[in-house]
Amino acid sequence: MASNISSNEKIPIETPLPYYAEEFLIYMESIRGKSENTVREYRHDLLAFFSYFAKHKKAENLEDLDVTFIKGITLADLYKYINFLSKERKLKPTSRARKVASLRSFFKYLYGKAHVIDSNPALDLESPKLTKKLPVYLQLNESKALLSSVDGENGERDYCILTLFLNCGMRLSELCGINISAIKDNTIIVKGKGDKERTIYLNEACEKAIKDYLKVRPKLGDDDPDQDALFLSERKQRISRRTVQYTVKKYLYAAGIDPTKYSTHKLRHTAATLMYQYGDVDIRSLQEILGHESISTTEIYTHVNSGKLAEAVRANPLASEKKED
Repeated sequence: MASNISSNEKIPIETPLPYYAEEFLIYMESIRGKSENTVREYRHDLLAFFSYFAKHKKAENLEDLDVTFIKGITLADLYKYINFLSKERKLKPTSRARKVASLRSFFKYLYGKAHVIDSNPALDLESPKLTKKLPVYLQLNESKALLSSVDGENGERDYCILTLFLNCGMRLSELCGINISAIKDNTIIVKGKGDKERTIYLNEACEKAIKDYLKVRPKLGDDDPDQDALFLSERKQRISRRTVQYTVKKYLYAAGIDPTKYSTHKLRHTAATLMYQYGDVDIRSLQEILGHESISTTEIYTHVNSGKLAEAVRANPLASEKKED
């Protein structure tokens, strides 16, 4: 039966979608190279979209919403759906914006690639206005306290994890996916969003932390599927995201820092902020280090240090030029 989107029950992720929607997901993964997590988010957004219309069309299955249905979708229908997400589902603007982005990509594919529809109703679909928030990050003294709090049986591993987060600004998925074979001299090659590879340069602290951890890292057999994984769990498997998240929360608490306020992603913000504040890093270089596709994503870090902005204005070569009386 069609899922009722207004209920509190989550729509099973494996629920079949109309064939043209399934083909869209295949296209995004195989042709556009989107990551498994990204494709899963697309599926989740499309399940919500089709479930909403299945309820109103009294369709028993989402697959019943055939080509005739999708050809009849108008811009007004899309805005009604977004309004439903806001009024009934109480979704935040950021969540609604993601769903709008998914719908834009979906209808763009149906019109331009699959030629399923004769016009694109999402062409002029506007996204909810988002308020830019300043990144939440640890101060320098808090970062040092976090590193100093590391102790225990997995101390070398955990210290290395925190050091890479705080110095390199890695994403959680990037850190968990590091392979030993990807470490060359003072660089690491990581896979970012969409499986795009980028090179991250290591400073002395990172190089030493990795070297110290490798001395005590458990040895695995050549046939072990995780033998190339840098970070291993106590079960001698590639470390999971959940384990890393738990580890970070544990040391935040040990350092006297509110663990509900910070996360692994906030450590990425911390690294970016520290590089911008203390490393004299220009915004384009910071964009490359963090692996941001858009410079606008990186620009949030230009607002975290008003002192640096004031210094930049004072450094203008015309700063001392004054009109003579």
